Amino acid sequence: MVYYRDKELIIRDMIPADALAITDGEIAQGWRQTIEKYERRLRDQRDGKCMAIVAEYGGEAAGYIHVYPNSDDGPFAGMGYPEIIDFGVLEKFRRKGIGGRLMDVAETVAAEYAGTVFLCVGLHSGYGSAQRMYAIRGYVPDGSGAWYNGRVLEPGAACQNDDELVLYMSKKLL
Repeated sequence: MVYYRDKELIIRDMIPADALAITDGEIAQGWRQTIEKYERRLRDQRDGKCMAIVAEYGGEAAGYIHVYPNSDDGPFAGMGYPEIIDFGVLEKFRRKGIGGRLMDVAETVAAEYAGTVFLCVGLHSGYGSAQRMYAIRGYVPDGSGAWYNGRVLEPGAACQNDDELVLYMSKKLL
């Protein structure tokens, strides 16, 4: 399915070739990545558990986002709210409006299921631009505090400032 199209950008359902292209792109920019994450998203899409969405810019896979209509994770687990998971744009394609357009599409898809969407964002500086973008787009922290390894991090608890230290945020959709 194609969700958006202009002269250079197409936002559509992910296909298997995208998984390899995105994995290779992330490895090329120095990330420790394997294809298994994207293969899992493709299986979930095939099984009707998520919409795996890719941005194609100038004929190349440039970014991705996944929408799970009824997430079993985080503070909204089992409440029927869609969750946006694994959102990213390859570095060489940033500053072209791709991320914003991917978020527009994901929020439109999420609105088909509920009036609220949620996501989590990492707390280390590598997620700084995402943190700012989510705030500008109207996402607010849910109030449960920081989560680590899938659980609320209790006050005073030890953790590591890695990709597992996250904050959940939600947005009311129009």
